[in-house]
Amino acid sequence: MMTREQNIFLAKKTFVELVYNTAYIEGCNVTFPQTQTIIDGAMVNGVTVDDIQTVLNLRDAWRFCIETVDAELTLGYICKINEYISRNESLQWGVLRNGRVGVGDFIPSVPEKENVLKELERIGSIKEPVERALDYFAYGCKQQLFWDGNKRTSTIVASKILIEAGEGILTIGKENAEEFNTVLYNWYLKDELQPLKDCLGKCIRTLEL
Repeated sequence: MMTREQNIFLAKKTFVELVYNTAYIEGCNVTFPQTQTIIDGAMVNGVTVDDIQTVLNLRDAWRFCIETVDAELTLGYICKINEYISRNESLQWGVLRNGRVGVGDFIPSVPEKENVLKELERIGSIKEPVERALDYFAYGCKQQLFWDGNKRTSTIVASKILIEAGEGILTIGKENAEEFNTVLYNWYLKDELQPLKDCLGKCIRTLEL
């Protein structure tokens, strides 16, 4: 286990990787060097405006997470992460979804604020931080709290929980992407939670002390 300070150091050290991996699982067509260039604010050729927007939004969301890692994890905080992530990409950003969406054959219910607050309270009462982070990720993705950016928002919120406790950072890389997509879909359609948690556990990056 790391200290909180060591975990923040790790997040800053691997910042480009965090942005790149989070964009990758969203299907964003950028290379690692292009991600670095976009983060630095320089011009990059051969990348769509939408993909550049995704990377810039993730840059700002990850920065906000690292800078506010000690903030209380409230619904307002989670909405703020989504506001950064979905800015100019979604119907609305930073507010709970109020209409119907579908993920393949899976159609989640429209989130009601009262129920979301109850679920956040339940998750917050989980003592073990890794379990708490993975529970939040599973909930945030399956409930589709927002119009867009739910995987990205859930990844960063789960990482905030981990970083605060010195337990690492959730970053789903290329080597785990296919398994992740399979177990996530099975979580949506078959309620198979443990395979998702097992996969996510392999995606927690720590500092080798």
